[in-house]
Amino acid sequence: MEDSGPAAETPGTPEAPETPGTAPRSAVAEALAAAVRAVESGERPAASFFNEPKPAARPARPARPAPAPRAAAAPPARAAVIPPSAELTEVLAAGGAPEQLAGQVAATLGEHAAEALREDPWRLLAVPGVRPEQADGFARALLGAECGPGDERRARALVGWLLERAALAGHTVLESSALRAELARRSVPDADEALQSAVAEGSVLVFREGPEPEETEETAEADGSGEPVRLLLGLDRYAMAEESLADGLARLANAAGRDEDLAGWEDAAAGAPSPSAAELIRAVAAAGLVTHSGGEAARAEPAALIAAAEGLGLRACAAAHTEDGRRRLAGLGVTDAVTVAGLLSGQEGPGRDEDGALALDVLAVLDAPQLDVETAALLVESLADGTRLVLSGDPGVLWSAGPGRVFADVVASRTCPAVVSRTPDPGPVGELVSGIAIGELQQVDAPGKEVVIVPVRDPGEAVHRTVQLVADSVPRAIGVPAERTQVITPGHGGPAGTRALNAALKERLNPGPGRFGGFDPGDRVAYVPAPGRMVPGTVVSADAEGLRLDCGGTPVVVPPARVAEEVRHGWAVTAHQAAGTRWEAAVVVLPGDAAATLTRSWVYTAFSRGERHLSVVHGVDQALARAVAEVPATERDTRLRPLLEAQLRPAG
Repeated sequence: MEDSGPAAETPGTPEAPETPGTAPRSAVAEALAAAVRAVESGERPAASFFNEPKPAARPARPARPAPAPRAAAAPPARAAVIPPSAELTEVLAAGGAPEQLAGQVAATLGEHAAEALREDPWRLLAVPGVRPEQADGFARALLGAECGPGDERRARALVGWLLERAALAGHTVLESSALRAELARRSVPDADEALQSAVAEGSVLVFREGPEPEETEETAEADGSGEPVRLLLGLDRYAMAEESLADGLARLANAAGRDEDLAGWEDAAAGAPSPSAAELIRAVAAAGLVTHSGGEAARAEPAALIAAAEGLGLRACAAAHTEDGRRRLAGLGVTDAVTVAGLLSGQEGPGRDEDGALALDVLAVLDAPQLDVETAALLVESLADGTRLVLSGDPGVLWSAGPGRVFADVVASRTCPAVVSRTPDPGPVGELVSGIAIGELQQVDAPGKEVVIVPVRDPGEAVHRTVQLVADSVPRAIGVPAERTQVITPGHGGPAGTRALNAALKERLNPGPGRFGGFDPGDRVAYVPAPGRMVPGTVVSADAEGLRLDCGGTPVVVPPARVAEEVRHGWAVTAHQAAGTRWEAAVVVLPGDAAATLTRSWVYTAFSRGERHLSVVHGVDQALARAVAEVPATERDTRLRPLLEAQLRPAG
């Protein structure tokens, strides 16, 4: 079965490394490179590299963009397509690369791609899907006898590739020891030199994590050991986004001079619909940054907060991760709710003020676990000083498709008020997922067949029973039609992955020749306009302009060149794709080959997607209970928590 994590579902487009330059290394780069080489080897104590010179001050926050006129909702803007040149096609052919790769190479490396590849063939590794052994073969074909495993260009490209792969798995940084081990495994003769070169070039940054130098020395004197010092390396784009996010959150949390009438906030809290909503309103009245945790029913609490803020004459807004999340907020009375993407693009929400900041006094971001570090940094940078920010979400669900674990890190830092809802999700499904959240897989009473377990022996039977459930059993017994039932499975590949399930479901529910690039009118699809965003839709038609979709009442046209990249059949999706969206009924498929990939957060996310009904096609035996009890989440290496702890005092 394919990897079911974000890397398998929403492949990012790595930034191409810069063309190697000849400028001498700076003193800071030399010191950082020396740290990578020597600290863990024991040649020198860690403190000696970080006492002098002091770290350079962080760059000032960039100016906010000028306000843009509001526009009606439209598909997200796409980067201009760079057609591959004849010279690029010639270079690829000389290196033995397939001609079909030319478009991706041009999109990744730009209009001078051919020249860049002649100077450094390993830059091909920046193209999505290209693996090191393929880049090595390409370089051998171009360079001949000059090509070797110790080539500095190869080592530098491998460092960038490894960090990009780590980002696709959710990490913003990796330990230097892990990078050195991976480089050695790929026959780089001097891993330390490779890291030094990447750091000196500037596309990779290095960070020290652990006690302050003087603390390390004192501890070592006291007990002869000292706490460990970790050296972390990360791509500059993610490292700087994490630093910017930490600075922005600290700015909001430290904002002073509240002009609102606190008595008005207290009156609003007194009239709140629940004790948890009242607690949230009081927390927001007193702080510029607040976290709020809870399940589906707890979404009513940020909705009550927005109503209270508007009642006080404040500009308030609630933003969800998906269109479905916005729909659910509208059902709670937040009629002008937006999506995060729509808010940032200016296509939804209040627009920006004369300084370029979002014209808001209070912003509640729901589905906050789905925020990746770059989106979160852009969002926080768009808020003016004094804006109150609430990050609200279900801590049990899967983290973002992009790198970072923003919500979890902010909560774990304990640097702002944290409101934990006491409003449980109702019904048998709510009871089941509440138990999963604390590591317990329990049987629940489901007199109305709200939860049904369907045991299967093999993947073939799993596919057969899934089709039967969607097409017949759930509509007949539960009253939920097939178009409002969602199938969720751990991965895209394998005999019971999304591809196999979608093929079987299409054959039963909407058979056809697939005359529009594999699609027919009436096909359910998963439209992915950007990494980490899945929009359910239905095929309407196709013409010269592209594939026409109906996405929850919004017409979308996907150009022909992007259909294969952005559109899949959508009767079956993965849990990562389903996060942030709910359907009336969910059928979760657990084939035997998925046992090793299950985690508590995956099970929690998948099982909580059905509003009225959950069927579990169960073929993993005891692996399900074991995952719920023993495998809480896949860890991610990030820096946001220590960055916040360094800037803000613990709350409470």
